[in-house]
Amino acid sequence: MKRQDFRFSHRMRVRWVEVDMQKIVFNGHYLMYFDTAVTDYWRRLAMPYADTMHQLGGDLYVKKASVEYHASAEMDDYLDVCMRCDRIGNSSMTFAGAIFRGEELLITSELVYVYADPVAKKSQPIPPQLREMLEGFERGEDMVQLHLGSWHDFQKLAAPLRTEVFVDEQKVPADMEWDHDDASALHCVAINRMGMVLATGRLLQHAPGVARIGRMAVKKQMRGSVLGRRVLHALMDAARERGDTQVVLHAQCSAEGFYKRSGFETHGAIFEEAGIAHIEMIKTLN
Repeated sequence: MKRQDFRFSHRMRVRWVEVDMQKIVFNGHYLMYFDTAVTDYWRRLAMPYADTMHQLGGDLYVKKASVEYHASAEMDDYLDVCMRCDRIGNSSMTFAGAIFRGEELLITSELVYVYADPVAKKSQPIPPQLREMLEGFERGEDMVQLHLGSWHDFQKLAAPLRTEVFVDEQKVPADMEWDHDDASALHCVAINRMGMVLATGRLLQHAPGVARIGRMAVKKQMRGSVLGRRVLHALMDAARERGDTQVVLHAQCSAEGFYKRSGFETHGAIFEEAGIAHIEMIKTLN
């Protein structure tokens, strides 16, 4: 196996707790590495695992897990855990896995999952939607669609996610979350192949030539993926197309690094909104 045989890889670093008395990674931890990578694989499919399985009416159970050791990883090694879906049968699927240190192959694995009724614990056919997502990802297809439109178009899609993130998770008072700006804003939603809204944001006219982006929300299970960045850039593209030369936003301080990676710079002092520390950030649109 070679790294280029895989579309997906999960980067990790070996921790001290994972090394045994021989000063190499204890053999049992490699299964944990593969299982952790599979979780990130679902994230790449833009698939919140628990919500998706609930919607489909089933769940995946490990039938077989095999590991072959070629060389050992050591403390502080950076590892790339690569996974791909090799086969999809009637009720089971097989994943091939490989762990690389640089270009050196350390470990290979085979994981077989069975799709089953979570109550009866009996196998059942893999739903077409799940099969299509797996096959589409391995073909290199995009797992989400971005849509831009009015609040009239997207209120029923964006409002539940904003409620989940801001009101329920961050405890922002509901009367502060909803304002009259929604009606005049351009909204963006990222929707996966199950019809789930995973990210959203809005674009306002702050001043002549100056756009304002806000209400950026990403479903918790999808954070760390590219979805937030894609929504942000779609809104910046829309601002650029209408002639804006600058975009401003109020970033939660915990998300400052996220916006800096897209070229935003901080401006002014930290302030509080809805009990959460924020900082104004600005970017010039070229």
